[in-house]
Amino acid sequence: MVVAGIVWTVVGVNILRIGIDCWVQVSGGFVLMLLGAVAVFAAFHYMVFSRMFHKHKRRISQKGDSNCLMGFFDARGWIIMAFMITLGVSIRRYELMPLWFIAPFYTGLSSALVLTGIRFLFSSKFWSRKSVGVNSCRVRLFSRVCGAW
Repeated sequence: MVVAGIVWTVVGVNILRIGIDCWVQVSGGFVLMLLGAVAVFAAFHYMVFSRMFHKHKRRISQKGDSNCLMGFFDARGWIIMAFMITLGVSIRRYELMPLWFIAPFYTGLSSALVLTGIRFLFSSKFWSRKSVGVNSCRVRLFSRVCGAW
């Protein structure tokens, strides 16, 4: 689940960067774009990514340590991701949507992706407080990073 969390978070931050770049190029309409970003976030988080999180978390947990590195998605998940990347690149490259639409859409979408990535990270054994027997996530993180304890 750590790999899933890292991938979802990195992808979300990249999309957020694109959204902010678009946002800077648009003049006016800040409040409407902000409301749009919140609506996109809510829609994607609650109707798409939250469901995917629970589905993939359950599947990853059932596989345990036998899960391959990129096994956090099933075949359908990889197909959806490839489609979304292709669609996003095409929309920007061929200017199929105006920047005032892309900016809030990407900002809301990326926020939902980052939140889902964080949920994966915090639901993993890596962050588990029980696995060390000490009531601190920092001890577990330090031991993984530094090889201590």
